Amino acid sequence: MIHPHTYIHPNAKLATNVKVDPFTVIHQNVEIGEGTWIGSNVTIMEGARIGRNCRIFPGAVISAAPQDLKFEGEETIVQIGDNSTIREFVTIHRGTRDRWKTVVGNNCLIMAYSHIAHDCIIGNNCVMSNNTQIAGHVMMGDYAILAGMCAVHQFVKIGQHAFVSGGSLVGKDIPPYIKAGRSPLSYAGVNSIGLKRKGFTVEKINHILDIYRYIYNKGMNTTQAVQYIEEEFAATDERDEIVTFIRESGRGIIKRYSKTSFDEDLND
Repeated sequence: MIHPHTYIHPNAKLATNVKVDPFTVIHQNVEIGEGTWIGSNVTIMEGARIGRNCRIFPGAVISAAPQDLKFEGEETIVQIGDNSTIREFVTIHRGTRDRWKTVVGNNCLIMAYSHIAHDCIIGNNCVMSNNTQIAGHVMMGDYAILAGMCAVHQFVKIGQHAFVSGGSLVGKDIPPYIKAGRSPLSYAGVNSIGLKRKGFTVEKINHILDIYRYIYNKGMNTTQAVQYIEEEFAATDERDEIVTFIRESGRGIIKRYSKTSFDEDLND
């Protein structure tokens, strides 16, 4: 299953049924799980931990040193879960001493020409569409989707089941279960279609809609809205997920869109 025109370091650990196409280079301190296919002209560098049944397409570079001036050569890793697909010319950099690893979860699809920088944590079942660029220390919850050509600022958090429209510049945190769109990036409603596809009931979706009405549409500031939701809404997994995400937001969450929001952003 290993083409003779590949280079695999003797210390790399590949499961017996891994398939590696020609002109690929696999460095030392690499582990690759059963059933994974590595296409041609792929470079897998030190510190890669790739799970089972993954597909890595031609031109990808996995576990290169981070583009971080504070990096001092510490031993860090890239961890890719099972059943994930990495398309052409994707680059994924290993971590720094901040988190010691960069993680892509199970069942993810990372489309062509995307970049995942050091210390990012990408959850399970996530999709990053073509040319999406994620800076360092970004966290992305399970089932989140970034449409094509998104650019995500460092330290941003994107909640689970969120959807971000194509071409977005993401500089604030995006709470779970919502859609984000327009320019500047703003709240664009609950991701109802995505939630239905994932098996959420109409009752749960309406519950989430009611919560976000108080966050974005009732004239309260974020602190007031969160306090009201905690006091007036029955405790559910969805309520607690939203409240916790907002309370722990380091960069602040995206705003509701308004005609003056562009001017407000310039004055922030």
